[in-house]
Amino acid sequence: MFCSRCGTRVMTPRPETRHEYALTRILPSWWHFFREILIACVLAAGGIYRLITHPGSPALALVLWVGAAAILGMASLARRYTSWSLTSDRLIARRGLIASHRREMELADVRSIEVDRGMMQRVLGLGNVTVASAASADFVIRLLNIPDPERVAEMLRQARLKRLA
Repeated sequence: MFCSRCGTRVMTPRPETRHEYALTRILPSWWHFFREILIACVLAAGGIYRLITHPGSPALALVLWVGAAAILGMASLARRYTSWSLTSDRLIARRGLIASHRREMELADVRSIEVDRGMMQRVLGLGNVTVASAASADFVIRLLNIPDPERVAEMLRQARLKRLA
């Protein structure tokens, strides 16, 4: 670009060529909702039992089935509205449907990445990943009961290294 008054070349800043892009979206495992699924199965089984023992009055069986369906629906919504997104620049934790909570951490600020796996989590192939920030001592993001936590931790490490490069 040239200056109209003096005819010299004016340096204009170039637009940012680096854009943020999504790497992955992580959802909690269905095993995280095992208790809710078990309660729904018990309610559904109770509805079947009630229908078999009292075939003339299916009202209670229907109520139990509706309760089981409601619990499964709530667990499905809770799973869908709890997620962690890894982008080329940030780790974003989202939680909630009605009241939502969002927490972001720049990959350049990541201080440590820890993987914890209890005995049952190891059997099921699950684990927890804790990401601590260098910006604040108490700022952490916890990814709870996620499948293949070692792979997720390695993806975080690799994304952090690319971000720092």
